[in-house]
Amino acid sequence: MIEILKGKVVPQKVDTAKDIFNQVYNPDVLLCLANLSNDEVFTPPEVANQMLDMLPQELFEDPNVKFLDPACKSGVFLREIAKRLIKGLEDKIPDLQERIDHICKEQLYGIAITELTSLLSRRSVYCSKYPNGPFSIARFDNVEGNIRFKNCKHEWVGEKNLWTFVHGEKVRVWRKCKWCGASEEQYGDAIREGLEKHAYEIIHTINPEEIFSMKFDVIISNPPYQLSDGGAQASASPLYHLFVNQSLKLNPRYLTMVIPARWYSGGKGLDQFRENMLNDKHISELHDFPITSDCFPGVNIRGGVCYFLWDSTFDSALNKPSVITHENDTKRVVKRNLKYEDMDIFVRYDEALDIVDKVKAKTSDGNYFSKIVSARKPFGLTTDFTKSARYHKDKMGMKDPVRCIGKGLSVGYVERSDVLAHKEWIDAWKVFVPRANNIGTELNDDNLNAFVGKPNEACTESYIVIGGDLGLTEEQAKNIVSYLRTKFARFCHSVPKVSQDATAKTYRYIPMQNFNKPWADEELYKSYNLTEKNIEFVESHIKPME
Repeated sequence: MIEILKGKVVPQKVDTAKDIFNQVYNPDVLLCLANLSNDEVFTPPEVANQMLDMLPQELFEDPNVKFLDPACKSGVFLREIAKRLIKGLEDKIPDLQERIDHICKEQLYGIAITELTSLLSRRSVYCSKYPNGPFSIARFDNVEGNIRFKNCKHEWVGEKNLWTFVHGEKVRVWRKCKWCGASEEQYGDAIREGLEKHAYEIIHTINPEEIFSMKFDVIISNPPYQLSDGGAQASASPLYHLFVNQSLKLNPRYLTMVIPARWYSGGKGLDQFRENMLNDKHISELHDFPITSDCFPGVNIRGGVCYFLWDSTFDSALNKPSVITHENDTKRVVKRNLKYEDMDIFVRYDEALDIVDKVKAKTSDGNYFSKIVSARKPFGLTTDFTKSARYHKDKMGMKDPVRCIGKGLSVGYVERSDVLAHKEWIDAWKVFVPRANNIGTELNDDNLNAFVGKPNEACTESYIVIGGDLGLTEEQAKNIVSYLRTKFARFCHSVPKVSQDATAKTYRYIPMQNFNKPWADEELYKSYNLTEKNIEFVESHIKPME
């Protein structure tokens, strides 16, 4: 180790590996790393140990059990496993150095996500970034040890030089990686020459079992969450589900990963993953963190995060899994199936299910708001349309101007002929709702800032349209706006929401009403037979409108 004396760094002799593992490190460098930023979410040692606590502890007393982290960042999982094995194998392998050699060489394996994290992980586990060097606690004959990094490449699919026209402007259509969906625009070889490609090995192969050619008993990780896919507004494709799917291909006894909670009900490309998770009989525990910072201090991921235990011996048909909600230093445990009746989403609060059941009991089939809410780009106008030459700041010189509302309630004008979809909605009374809102997230300003869309008005994809086909009067449109601002309607909207994204699907539990009259919460609570406990839950989870 190193001792600092009078401003000089003096090397100290290390007699045994015991000196390294028994020293008290204060502060823990991996705890510091976990608090750096949102860019790469490193796992705090405390969270790593909470995940390890879910496993049968006798695993750490078995010298034949093999552990894999397929997305090493700091090496915290392998380091904490090593600590448990060093203690658990004391009786079976009494000599400390022999025990450490066995653990590092025969039980711990990792696949780093970048070259830098491979060095960091080796430093955490072997106490040296070079496991074949003199300072490694377990001497290997190669520079990687059992923590490997392979500089993989993305495989681009599609035509190489394809162009299209958007609002009259020529736009390049970039190819996507067939494995992870990354965009060549951001991750192409020419763009990232000399930089990390972020082509993660385990998800860039059809046969992940060939990477180490062995069976793993436990797979544990905090995988990368997403990569830019070149879409509008910093669009990104999720990655974490690919790590889960590839890890399951390795047929482990146990799998545990910490991932964003967006899969509960949303996220592009996650429908099949969500269905698989909801119907997987081997998930024995799901730990839910609606507020991300309760799991990762200083980190904010919309919709929160979760970690789960997949146990090959568990059968949810015989025993219901445990759903543990962590919120504001409290922990609540409920035994229930992840899939509830005919729902195709996971509802994180058990109390919400009772309210949804009461709404469904009083609502005829299909009579919900989702059937009157438009898809993305209701008029075919993208968000960046406001930057195009066809978007005008005033009506001067225009033939047939339509008032167009853009991001942040900005106002301009567009020729009626340039509206690409639903021209019939232009002259109707309707309701505009922002495409993103804070309901169902941890943000303080809970809102659903709907407003009336007048005749001769359109909008960009920053908004979606409600009631475009209903032939609404101005008064009916105003009543819809007031209804959507009630706590009751906003609560029903929050049930299938885990992020700011507000698609038509997130309106699936808001029941339709007679909009010839305004509505208030007290009347709605009574109409759907909500109990005082139900009302208290709604009031505590939905914030007052700004």
